[in-house]
Amino acid sequence: MRLLRREFLPLIGGAATLAAPGIAGAQFLVQGGDWPKGSIKVIVPFPPGGTTDPVARLLAAKVSDNTGWQTVIDNKPGAAGAIGAAIAAKAPPDGQTWMITFDSHILSSAFTPNLPYKDSELFNVMQVGRAPLAVACHPDRPYKTAGDVMADAKARPGKVSIGLLSASGALLLATYLQKANGFELNQIYYKGGGPTVQDVLAGVTDVTITTLGALQPHFRSGKLRALATTGDKRAPSLPDVPTLAEQGLVTYPTYSWWGVYVPTGTPRPIVDRMSVELTKAARSPDVAQKFAELIDMEILASSPEAFAAFQKSEQERWFKVIKDNNIKSD
Repeated sequence: MRLLRREFLPLIGGAATLAAPGIAGAQFLVQGGDWPKGSIKVIVPFPPGGTTDPVARLLAAKVSDNTGWQTVIDNKPGAAGAIGAAIAAKAPPDGQTWMITFDSHILSSAFTPNLPYKDSELFNVMQVGRAPLAVACHPDRPYKTAGDVMADAKARPGKVSIGLLSASGALLLATYLQKANGFELNQIYYKGGGPTVQDVLAGVTDVTITTLGALQPHFRSGKLRALATTGDKRAPSLPDVPTLAEQGLVTYPTYSWWGVYVPTGTPRPIVDRMSVELTKAARSPDVAQKFAELIDMEILASSPEAFAAFQKSEQERWFKVIKDNNIKSD
């Protein structure tokens, strides 16, 4: 439903209240300062560590600094993020519960048959930002580019190993790349991003595709070699490393990303106020700099509509890859 502009409300008077009491009441609450009521719970459906937890903490802290609102981070890990997402989805839609999560969230409904919530129970507030994935190998491997990996895999089908996080965007991208470009890798699946990186550092696997933030310290130290990034342009932190598309591979631009959700039914005036404050926080120079340093994040601060449209297009694309290749979560 399209909201009435504030200056039109006095002209409509009681009719507006009768027609849309929830909206009118929510506008009064937001304008009158009665929201938020107490602390805002910010659910992070992953444990501390990784990338989502620091993104949530930096963003929530800045919102608190800017507004005086009290925000409390509540880590609810388990089931690849599904436990925390279910808690957020079932919370009262009053603006007091937010969820800040990672891109794998939108894949859960494809990988988990008995998911304890529906995608429709969570409302898209803002896509905070994105960062490309990266392809990496141990320096003792002969590869200089992703094209070298593809050539070797074509010459030795199924012999070149790649470490991948289970039920992840990296897994889906690796599957798509092989099918679209006619080569075959030996895919090794991991339950966490840490072990994925540790095994390529140890030379257990030949290559990996994972988040640039997880790999960047090892690129800087020389312990891993960057072979490609997965976005539609080169990563600012790796200007000399070409993208997969630049190397001639048929691919989709693919990114890690972080987003904010609330329970569906949260009044739109509250969502709009959240969007304003979250955008201000994400675009503040100190927070944007920290995001860039930690995980090479490009700030997007998208509108709810843009975020929802992005999620829909990503799910259509990747759910087809999952179905066409009969990909399971394990």
